[in-house]
Amino acid sequence: MPTDAIPAPRPTRFRLALFGFGDFAFNLYWQSAMLFLLFYYTDALGLPVGVAATIFLAASVWDGIANFAAGLLADRHEPRGGLGRLLALGGAPLGLGFMLAYLPPLVPGYWGMAGIFAGHILFRTAYAFLNVPYLAMSARVSADSNDRAFVAGVRMLSGTLAAIVVALGTVPLGSGLLGVEAAADAYFGAAILFALAGAAILAVVGASYREADVPERAAAVPVLTALRVIAANRAFVTLNLAMMAVIVAVTILNKSVLYYFKYFLHDEASGQLALASMSVVSAVSVPLWMLLRRRIGARGLWFLAAGLASAGLAAFALFDIHRAGVMQAYLMAMQAMIVGLNFVFWAMLPNTIEYGEQRTGLRVEGAVFGMAALLQRVAIGIATAIIGFGFDAAGYVANVEQSAATLTAMRLTIGAVPLALLIFSCVMMALNPLARGAHAQIVRDLRG
Repeated sequence: MPTDAIPAPRPTRFRLALFGFGDFAFNLYWQSAMLFLLFYYTDALGLPVGVAATIFLAASVWDGIANFAAGLLADRHEPRGGLGRLLALGGAPLGLGFMLAYLPPLVPGYWGMAGIFAGHILFRTAYAFLNVPYLAMSARVSADSNDRAFVAGVRMLSGTLAAIVVALGTVPLGSGLLGVEAAADAYFGAAILFALAGAAILAVVGASYREADVPERAAAVPVLTALRVIAANRAFVTLNLAMMAVIVAVTILNKSVLYYFKYFLHDEASGQLALASMSVVSAVSVPLWMLLRRRIGARGLWFLAAGLASAGLAAFALFDIHRAGVMQAYLMAMQAMIVGLNFVFWAMLPNTIEYGEQRTGLRVEGAVFGMAALLQRVAIGIATAIIGFGFDAAGYVANVEQSAATLTAMRLTIGAVPLALLIFSCVMMALNPLARGAHAQIVRDLRG
């Protein structure tokens, strides 16, 4: 930006909060897919767990590719009418794709499974090409790191609220809409409601979006150059390797909740309540993490949250939990730590853009968010594969009593792998160069 340019006015808290609320819509879709879709495949549709995990893994890998492609496209082509208009109009096709992901198979056998896979792929594609521009917009809504942290906090609170709605409302809302008791139909009914709500919210957020501080658009960066810029960005690389480890760990834990309550504790209803309780804890803990960040910095916050979560996983590995209430309390405590890690990631990710720009002279917003999304989707796919193939190797069969050996192997999958990954994430964060106050100095240097 030229030194004589007049800075854009700093956005108000209301405008930042309204933008952050867009994550409520995205999380109606995302939380449903993360919490219920694998369980829906195995225990509602009756797919073998290995087949269900393979579908989920393939869709996650494709999702990552689509996210990176969407990021590159965002760097090269500004949509007609701007990103806000794209967000406002894109909610409807995204909602349709989400409904197709939960559409029960229309025919039996392999063709029915192919239809399930196609619906899942369409949903992931639509999500990528709308969510990545939304994430890129978070680097344009303000250049101030405190504003970005505020947006990250509002986004997490909005996502938490959506997770509560999804966890508690999926089955009753879906059953009430269609007047059915069958699990498969109930999930599809909930998908219809969430799609309608999500499309309406994104329309409002997109229509009200304003860019407060936008750097001058440079010529499009070639794909290979963008990849080199990202690879040379130590802040981005270490942050995302740390977050990939956390995502694999958290996905294993979260996707195991319904299985644990159903087969270990024989109380499936309490599993759904546990998911909702975890989301309530998220809503309470996000503001606390936001305040703590101001005192100890983002990296310090990561070490604190990861250390406490690691202690929780070690306790889970050492002591059996046989009561639903105790397991719910444990999961709520773990969720509070997980929220802290997610908050740090989303607060720091936009700042890696300026770090890379300072080092290379090139600014690649879309590619950064697209690559981050790609890596996250790959991590989710890896975690799902670990669960699916780990449970399959243990002898898991849906809707029957599991043997003691099967339960032991399932429990090891849930506890030991996440613990090792959280320790690895701390090593990566220790190598991250964005120490407290570093981003503010980088922005000052870039502006001369």
